[in-house]
Amino acid sequence: MRAFLFTLAFSCSLAVAGGITLNPDHPDRYVVRPGDTLWDISARFLRDPWRWKEVWRANPGVEDPNLIYPGDVIELRMANGRPVLTRRAGPREVKLTPRVRRETLTRAIPEIPLDAIRQFLSRPRVLPKSELERAPYLVAFVEEHIVGGAGDPIYVRAIPDEVDYGFDLVRPGPAYRDPDTGEVLGYEALFVANAQLVRPGDPAKLVLVRTDMEAEIGDRLLPDLEGDVLDNFHPRPAPEDVEGAIVAVLNGVSQIGQYNVVVLSRGEDAGLGVGDVLDIYGGGEVIRDIGGGGLFGGRVRLPDEFIGRALVFRIYPRVSFALVLDATRSIHVKDRVRSPSAG
Repeated sequence: MRAFLFTLAFSCSLAVAGGITLNPDHPDRYVVRPGDTLWDISARFLRDPWRWKEVWRANPGVEDPNLIYPGDVIELRMANGRPVLTRRAGPREVKLTPRVRRETLTRAIPEIPLDAIRQFLSRPRVLPKSELERAPYLVAFVEEHIVGGAGDPIYVRAIPDEVDYGFDLVRPGPAYRDPDTGEVLGYEALFVANAQLVRPGDPAKLVLVRTDMEAEIGDRLLPDLEGDVLDNFHPRPAPEDVEGAIVAVLNGVSQIGQYNVVVLSRGEDAGLGVGDVLDIYGGGEVIRDIGGGGLFGGRVRLPDEFIGRALVFRIYPRVSFALVLDATRSIHVKDRVRSPSAG
Protein backbone atom coordinates (compact mmCIF):
# COMPACT_ATOMS: atom_id res chain seq x y z
CA MET A 1 0.00 0.00 0.00
CA ARG A 2 1.15 3.48 -0.83
CA ALA A 3 0.85 5.95 1.97
CA PHE A 4 -0.41 9.42 1.14
CA LEU A 5 0.32 12.83 2.58
CA PHE A 6 -1.39 16.16 2.24
CA THR A 7 -0.49 19.48 3.80
CA LEU A 8 -2.53 22.42 5.07
CA ALA A 9 -0.67 25.65 5.84
CA PHE A 10 -1.56 28.37 8.36
CA SER A 11 -1.60 32.06 7.52
CA CYS A 12 -0.56 33.88 10.73
CA SER A 13 -2.24 31.90 13.54
CA LEU A 14 -5.27 30.81 11.51
CA ALA A 15 -5.59 27.41 9.81
CA VAL A 16 -5.78 28.96 6.36
CA ALA A 17 -3.52 28.52 3.32
CA GLY A 18 -4.40 29.51 -0.19
CA GLY A 19 -8.07 29.55 0.81
CA ILE A 20 -7.95 26.09 2.46
CA THR A 21 -9.46 26.34 5.94
CA LEU A 22 -9.48 23.74 8.71
CA ASN A 23 -12.76 22.81 10.35
CA PRO A 24 -12.71 24.59 13.76
CA ASP A 25 -13.84 21.33 15.42
CA HIS A 26 -11.36 19.08 13.63
CA PRO A 27 -9.98 16.07 15.55
CA ASP A 28 -6.27 15.31 15.93
CA ARG A 29 -6.80 11.76 14.67
CA TYR A 30 -9.58 9.74 13.10
CA VAL A 31 -9.89 6.00 12.49
CA VAL A 32 -11.62 5.26 9.18
CA ARG A 33 -14.73 3.13 9.60
CA PRO A 34 -16.72 0.94 7.19
CA GLY A 35 -19.31 3.14 5.49
CA ASP A 36 -17.14 6.27 5.61
CA THR A 37 -16.60 8.30 2.46
CA LEU A 38 -13.85 10.73 1.53
CA TRP A 39 -16.45 13.48 1.88
CA ASP A 40 -17.18 12.45 5.48
CA ILE A 41 -13.49 12.32 6.43
CA SER A 42 -12.62 15.56 4.66
CA ALA A 43 -15.52 17.33 6.41
CA ARG A 44 -14.00 16.40 9.75
CA PHE A 45 -10.79 18.26 8.90
CA LEU A 46 -11.72 20.85 6.24
CA ARG A 47 -14.33 23.58 6.24
CA ASP A 48 -14.89 22.95 2.51
CA PRO A 49 -14.77 19.16 2.05
CA TRP A 50 -14.83 19.31 -1.77
CA ARG A 51 -11.31 20.79 -1.71
CA TRP A 52 -9.56 17.56 -0.69
CA LYS A 53 -8.32 17.00 -4.28
CA GLU A 54 -6.86 20.47 -4.37
CA VAL A 55 -4.92 19.81 -1.19
CA TRP A 56 -3.77 16.31 -2.06
CA ARG A 57 -2.53 17.39 -5.47
CA ALA A 58 -0.12 19.79 -3.77
CA ASN A 59 2.00 16.81 -2.67
CA PRO A 60 4.39 15.25 -5.19
CA GLY A 61 4.25 11.49 -5.61
CA VAL A 62 0.60 11.13 -4.65
CA GLU A 63 -0.94 9.37 -7.64
CA ASP A 64 -4.24 8.27 -6.13
CA PRO A 65 -5.51 9.89 -2.92
CA ASN A 66 -8.60 7.67 -2.90
CA LEU A 67 -6.83 4.61 -1.53
CA ILE A 68 -8.10 4.86 2.02
CA TYR A 69 -9.47 1.79 3.78
CA PRO A 70 -11.41 1.04 6.97
CA GLY A 71 -8.97 0.85 9.86
CA ASP A 72 -6.59 3.46 8.43
CA VAL A 73 -5.74 6.28 10.85
CA ILE A 74 -5.81 9.90 9.67
CA GLU A 75 -3.71 12.13 11.95
CA LEU A 76 -3.25 15.89 12.12
CA ARG A 77 0.30 16.91 13.05
CA MET A 78 2.59 19.93 12.88
CA ALA A 79 5.65 19.80 10.65
CA ASN A 80 7.95 22.83 10.24
CA GLY A 81 5.24 25.06 11.61
CA ARG A 82 2.60 23.69 9.27
CA PRO A 83 -0.34 21.36 9.95
CA VAL A 84 0.03 18.03 8.14
CA LEU A 85 -2.49 15.22 7.68
CA THR A 86 -1.02 11.76 7.26
CA ARG A 87 -2.49 8.32 6.77
CA ARG A 88 -1.24 5.39 8.79
CA ALA A 89 -2.35 2.08 7.27
CA GLY A 90 -4.57 -0.01 9.48
CA PRO A 91 -5.09 -3.79 9.41
CA ARG A 92 -6.14 -5.20 6.06
CA GLU A 93 -8.29 -7.91 7.60
CA VAL A 94 -10.88 -7.97 10.34
CA LYS A 95 -11.74 -10.68 12.84
CA LEU A 96 -15.38 -11.72 12.66
CA THR A 97 -17.16 -13.18 15.69
CA PRO A 98 -18.57 -15.50 16.94
CA ARG A 99 -17.36 -17.73 14.10
CA VAL A 100 -13.77 -16.53 14.61
CA ARG A 101 -12.67 -16.11 11.05
CA ARG A 102 -10.91 -13.30 9.18
CA GLU A 103 -12.08 -11.29 6.22
CA THR A 104 -9.77 -9.18 4.06
CA LEU A 105 -10.65 -5.49 3.79
CA THR A 106 -9.86 -4.80 0.14
CA ARG A 107 -12.50 -2.22 -0.72
CA ALA A 108 -11.29 1.39 -0.62
CA ILE A 109 -13.80 3.92 0.65
CA PRO A 110 -15.63 5.92 -2.08
CA GLU A 111 -15.69 9.68 -2.52
CA ILE A 112 -19.46 9.87 -1.90
CA PRO A 113 -22.01 7.19 -0.92
CA LEU A 114 -22.87 5.81 -4.36
CA ASP A 115 -25.33 3.31 -2.91
CA ALA A 116 -27.57 6.21 -1.88
CA ILE A 117 -28.05 7.37 -5.48
CA ARG A 118 -27.58 4.20 -7.53
CA GLN A 119 -31.30 3.64 -8.07
CA PHE A 120 -31.70 7.26 -9.26
CA LEU A 121 -28.81 7.33 -11.76
CA SER A 122 -30.95 6.35 -14.73
CA ARG A 123 -34.49 6.92 -13.45
CA PRO A 124 -36.75 8.78 -13.00
CA ARG A 125 -36.26 11.42 -15.68
CA VAL A 126 -37.47 14.96 -16.21
CA LEU A 127 -38.78 16.01 -19.62
CA PRO A 128 -40.85 18.79 -21.19
CA LYS A 129 -44.49 17.83 -21.67
CA SER A 130 -44.13 18.17 -25.44
CA GLU A 131 -41.30 15.61 -25.54
CA LEU A 132 -43.33 13.09 -23.58
CA GLU A 133 -46.31 13.61 -25.87
CA ARG A 134 -44.18 12.99 -29.00
CA ALA A 135 -42.55 9.80 -27.65
CA PRO A 136 -43.54 6.33 -28.95
CA TYR A 137 -46.39 4.86 -26.92
CA LEU A 138 -47.94 1.54 -25.94
CA VAL A 139 -51.05 1.14 -28.08
CA ALA A 140 -52.14 -2.42 -27.19
CA PHE A 141 -51.16 -5.69 -25.53
CA VAL A 142 -50.62 -8.62 -27.88
CA GLU A 143 -52.61 -10.93 -25.64
CA GLU A 144 -55.44 -8.41 -25.08
CA HIS A 145 -54.50 -7.68 -21.49
CA ILE A 146 -55.64 -4.54 -19.68
CA VAL A 147 -52.26 -4.19 -17.95
CA GLY A 148 -48.93 -5.94 -18.51
CA GLY A 149 -45.94 -7.28 -16.61
CA ALA A 150 -42.55 -8.86 -17.25
CA GLY A 151 -42.64 -11.26 -20.19
CA ASP A 152 -45.73 -9.76 -21.81
CA PRO A 153 -45.50 -8.75 -25.50
CA ILE A 154 -46.81 -5.29 -26.42
CA TYR A 155 -47.53 -3.21 -29.53
CA VAL A 156 -45.96 0.24 -29.75
CA ARG A 157 -46.52 3.02 -32.26
CA ALA A 158 -44.03 5.57 -33.62
CA ILE A 159 -40.79 3.64 -33.02
CA PRO A 160 -38.10 4.46 -35.63
CA ASP A 161 -37.51 1.72 -38.21
CA GLU A 162 -33.87 1.17 -37.22
CA VAL A 163 -32.95 1.17 -33.53
CA ASP A 164 -29.94 -0.33 -31.77
CA TYR A 165 -30.87 0.35 -28.17
CA GLY A 166 -33.25 -0.85 -25.50
CA PHE A 167 -36.21 1.08 -24.15
CA ASP A 168 -37.59 2.32 -20.86
CA LEU A 169 -41.36 2.37 -20.58
CA VAL A 170 -42.35 5.49 -18.61
CA ARG A 171 -45.50 7.20 -17.40
CA PRO A 172 -45.97 10.97 -17.18
CA GLY A 173 -45.77 12.00 -13.54
CA PRO A 174 -46.14 15.22 -11.56
CA ALA A 175 -44.97 18.61 -12.75
CA TYR A 176 -41.99 20.24 -11.05
CA ARG A 177 -42.71 23.94 -10.47
CA ASP A 178 -40.47 26.83 -9.57
CA PRO A 179 -41.56 27.79 -6.03
CA ASP A 180 -40.82 31.46 -6.73
CA THR A 181 -42.74 31.85 -10.00
CA GLY A 182 -45.03 28.81 -10.22
CA GLU A 183 -43.62 28.09 -13.67
CA VAL A 184 -43.51 24.43 -14.77
CA LEU A 185 -39.84 23.36 -15.04
CA GLY A 186 -40.52 19.87 -16.38
CA TYR A 187 -42.49 16.69 -15.82
CA GLU A 188 -41.28 13.60 -14.02
CA ALA A 189 -41.24 10.49 -16.22
CA LEU A 190 -41.92 7.58 -13.86
CA PHE A 191 -40.14 4.34 -14.72
CA VAL A 192 -42.55 1.50 -15.50
CA ALA A 193 -40.51 -1.22 -17.24
CA ASN A 194 -37.66 -2.15 -19.55
CA ALA A 195 -38.66 -3.28 -23.03
CA GLN A 196 -36.83 -4.97 -25.92
CA LEU A 197 -37.70 -4.76 -29.60
CA VAL A 198 -38.96 -8.03 -31.13
CA ARG A 199 -40.14 -6.84 -34.54
CA PRO A 200 -40.07 -3.36 -36.13
CA GLY A 201 -43.10 -1.86 -37.80
CA ASP A 202 -46.06 0.37 -37.05
CA PRO A 203 -47.06 -0.89 -34.62
CA ALA A 204 -43.79 -2.50 -33.56
CA LYS A 205 -43.74 -5.54 -31.31
CA LEU A 206 -41.74 -5.44 -28.07
CA VAL A 207 -41.57 -7.51 -24.92
CA LEU A 208 -41.52 -6.22 -21.34
CA VAL A 209 -38.36 -7.41 -19.57
CA ARG A 210 -38.43 -6.01 -16.03
CA THR A 211 -41.24 -4.04 -14.43
CA ASP A 212 -41.46 -1.72 -11.44
CA MET A 213 -45.21 -1.27 -11.95
CA GLU A 214 -47.86 -2.64 -14.29
CA ALA A 215 -47.70 -1.28 -17.83
CA GLU A 216 -50.76 0.49 -19.21
CA ILE A 217 -51.94 1.61 -22.65
CA GLY A 218 -50.63 5.12 -23.27
CA ASP A 219 -47.32 4.62 -21.44
CA ARG A 220 -44.42 6.22 -23.34
CA LEU A 221 -41.13 4.69 -24.51
CA LEU A 222 -37.73 6.38 -24.24
CA PRO A 223 -34.24 5.08 -25.08
CA ASP A 224 -32.75 3.46 -21.97
CA LEU A 225 -29.87 5.26 -20.27
CA GLU A 226 -28.05 2.32 -18.72
CA GLY A 227 -24.91 2.85 -20.82
CA ASP A 228 -24.75 6.58 -20.04
CA VAL A 229 -24.73 6.33 -16.25
CA LEU A 230 -21.69 7.70 -14.40
CA ASP A 231 -20.13 5.55 -11.68
CA ASN A 232 -18.14 8.24 -9.89
CA PHE A 233 -18.55 11.88 -8.94
CA HIS A 234 -15.94 14.49 -8.03
CA PRO A 235 -17.45 17.25 -5.84
CA ARG A 236 -16.62 20.87 -6.60
CA PRO A 237 -18.28 24.19 -5.68
CA ALA A 238 -21.12 25.25 -7.94
CA PRO A 239 -20.55 28.31 -10.15
CA GLU A 240 -21.05 31.68 -8.51
CA ASP A 241 -24.48 33.28 -8.20
CA VAL A 242 -26.58 30.13 -8.59
CA GLU A 243 -29.65 30.28 -6.36
CA GLY A 244 -32.75 28.12 -6.36
CA ALA A 245 -34.85 25.89 -4.15
CA ILE A 246 -35.69 22.30 -3.35
CA VAL A 247 -38.89 21.45 -5.25
CA ALA A 248 -39.34 17.76 -4.39
CA VAL A 249 -37.80 14.75 -2.66
CA LEU A 250 -37.63 11.46 -4.56
CA ASN A 251 -38.03 8.93 -1.75
CA GLY A 252 -41.30 10.25 -0.41
CA VAL A 253 -40.19 11.60 2.98
CA SER A 254 -41.44 14.93 4.33
CA GLN A 255 -38.35 15.78 6.39
CA ILE A 256 -35.18 15.50 4.35
CA GLY A 257 -31.87 14.43 5.86
CA GLN A 258 -28.42 13.17 4.93
CA TYR A 259 -28.30 10.93 1.84
CA ASN A 260 -31.83 11.74 0.71
CA VAL A 261 -32.25 12.67 -2.96
CA VAL A 262 -33.89 16.00 -3.79
CA VAL A 263 -34.97 17.83 -6.94
CA LEU A 264 -33.61 21.36 -7.38
CA SER A 265 -35.21 24.21 -9.32
CA ARG A 266 -31.99 24.93 -11.23
CA GLY A 267 -30.18 22.90 -13.87
CA GLU A 268 -27.92 23.15 -16.88
CA ASP A 269 -29.49 26.43 -18.04
CA ALA A 270 -28.31 28.03 -14.77
CA GLY A 271 -24.76 26.79 -15.26
CA LEU A 272 -24.94 23.72 -13.00
CA GLY A 273 -23.13 20.50 -13.84
CA VAL A 274 -22.69 16.99 -12.46
CA GLY A 275 -20.54 17.14 -9.29
CA ASP A 276 -21.46 20.70 -8.32
CA VAL A 277 -22.00 21.29 -4.59
CA LEU A 278 -24.57 23.78 -3.31
CA ASP A 279 -25.19 25.08 0.21
CA ILE A 280 -28.69 24.54 1.62
CA TYR A 281 -30.39 27.24 3.69
CA GLY A 282 -33.51 26.95 5.84
CA GLY A 283 -35.58 29.52 7.65
CA GLY A 284 -36.55 32.81 6.09
CA GLU A 285 -40.11 32.53 7.41
CA VAL A 286 -42.19 35.65 7.95
CA ILE A 287 -43.65 35.54 11.47
CA ARG A 288 -45.78 37.78 13.64
CA ASP A 289 -43.75 40.04 15.93
CA ILE A 290 -45.47 39.63 19.28
CA GLY A 291 -42.48 40.46 21.48
CA GLY A 292 -42.16 44.18 20.87
CA GLY A 293 -45.58 45.28 21.96
CA GLY A 294 -46.27 46.68 18.52
CA LEU A 295 -43.20 48.93 18.65
CA PHE A 296 -41.53 47.53 15.50
CA GLY A 297 -44.50 46.44 13.43
CA GLY A 298 -46.58 43.32 13.10
CA ARG A 299 -44.32 40.97 11.05
CA VAL A 300 -40.63 40.18 10.66
CA ARG A 301 -38.72 37.96 8.24
CA LEU A 302 -36.26 35.60 9.92
CA PRO A 303 -32.82 35.22 8.33
CA ASP A 304 -31.84 32.15 6.34
CA GLU A 305 -29.53 29.72 8.16
CA PHE A 306 -27.03 27.29 6.63
CA ILE A 307 -28.32 23.74 7.22
CA GLY A 308 -26.44 21.47 4.80
CA ARG A 309 -24.93 20.75 1.41
CA ALA A 310 -26.14 18.93 -1.70
CA LEU A 311 -24.24 17.38 -4.61
CA VAL A 312 -25.75 17.47 -8.12
CA PHE A 313 -25.54 14.04 -9.78
CA ARG A 314 -28.10 14.23 -12.61
CA ILE A 315 -28.69 17.32 -14.68
CA TYR A 316 -31.52 18.54 -16.91
CA PRO A 317 -32.00 21.92 -18.57
CA ARG A 318 -34.14 23.43 -15.82
CA VAL A 319 -33.93 21.04 -12.86
CA SER A 320 -31.37 18.69 -11.34
CA PHE A 321 -31.24 15.76 -8.93
CA ALA A 322 -28.96 16.18 -5.92
CA LEU A 323 -27.79 14.09 -2.97
CA VAL A 324 -27.88 15.72 0.47
CA LEU A 325 -24.33 15.15 1.69
CA ASP A 326 -24.77 16.55 5.18
CA ALA A 327 -27.49 18.25 7.20
CA THR A 328 -27.42 20.05 10.55
CA ARG A 329 -31.20 19.77 10.91
CA SER A 330 -34.24 18.58 8.95
CA ILE A 331 -34.45 19.99 5.42
CA HIS A 332 -37.76 20.69 3.70
CA VAL A 333 -39.19 21.30 0.25
CA LYS A 334 -38.86 25.03 -0.58
CA ASP A 335 -35.63 25.42 1.39
CA ARG A 336 -33.09 27.45 -0.62
CA VAL A 337 -29.90 26.30 -2.35
CA ARG A 338 -27.03 28.64 -3.22
CA SER A 339 -23.49 28.59 -4.51
CA PRO A 340 -21.08 27.99 -1.60
CA SER A 341 -19.95 31.09 0.21
CA ALA A 342 -16.33 32.11 -0.23
CA GLY A 343 -16.24 33.50 3.28
